[in-house]
Amino acid sequence: MTGIKDVARRAGVSTATVSRALSGNGRVSDAARTRVQDAARELGFVASSTASSLASGRHRNIGVVVPSVARWYYSQIVDSVAAALLRAGYDLTLYNLNEDPTHRESVLSEFLLRQRCDGVIPVSLELGSKELDQLLAVGKPVVGIGGPLSGTETYSVDDREIAALATEHLITLGHRRIAHIGGHETDEKDFRIGSTRRHGYASALESAGLESADSWWVTADFTIQGGLAQARQLLGYPRDRPTAVFCASDEMAIGAVLAARELGLRVPDDLSIIGIDGHELGEALGLTTVAQFPQEQGQRAVERLLQILQDPASLQPVNHPARTELIVRTSTAAPAA
Repeated sequence: MTGIKDVARRAGVSTATVSRALSGNGRVSDAARTRVQDAARELGFVASSTASSLASGRHRNIGVVVPSVARWYYSQIVDSVAAALLRAGYDLTLYNLNEDPTHRESVLSEFLLRQRCDGVIPVSLELGSKELDQLLAVGKPVVGIGGPLSGTETYSVDDREIAALATEHLITLGHRRIAHIGGHETDEKDFRIGSTRRHGYASALESAGLESADSWWVTADFTIQGGLAQARQLLGYPRDRPTAVFCASDEMAIGAVLAARELGLRVPDDLSIIGIDGHELGEALGLTTVAQFPQEQGQRAVERLLQILQDPASLQPVNHPARTELIVRTSTAAPAA
């Protein structure tokens, strides 16, 4: 059976260099790494993960915790994190909480501490100091996505700012009757995304000297079905109908587009609709959106976490702003005269 000594002889390096080159731990010149990888490939050698972890104290495995893989934003994060880890030679252990608070407690207090994970990427989870301290105390660095976490690094968008931007786009087009489909109170437990985006909407209206009728603010669950159901109610009364709708997610905005079609309304001639996310279905429907590029957020979090694993002193407890962009398509236009 081919062993590490055979690879070292073929590559003309020491066994220690082979170990560092194949594990990714420690400094190895690009030329030496290439020779080792070529030799290992030619000889059909695969490093033992058990031996590697014993030697380095690492398991080359990252734990990712998400509220639900069924939501588009979370699935995009998981997809990009998995791809970035695969390129770096790391495994992924996924913890899908299914939005169940009992699952969250067991994952954070038991599973992550018991599993052989080198680090943790929590997504849209506002970890408390106790939860964070548990992870950091056992040497598991944390890089979060979705909101700031005290004492560690995170990547997130400014939800108030992007909601205000979406609303301001409608105001700039000339709309004065602007409704909002936001998030349920049940989505407030982590980073309060729904209420924060509502405040951004309200602040943009206030800055423009506009008001919103109580009937023009409804809540849904960030899904297409939820947006469809609420938009039916919102748009069902012709005398009190808004000329534009800002939805707190693209999925709810897609539901609003479908509801408008059911009611015989033309988008954007009779009704303008804008969302937040950058969902791929939005492009097919011509949906104007504020994109937040979740795939980039996942990739940046992985890159930073792996850097911290190599150099723990490089940790900077800050929140890095994630990229956003207003993408104007055909679902928004000036209101009819």
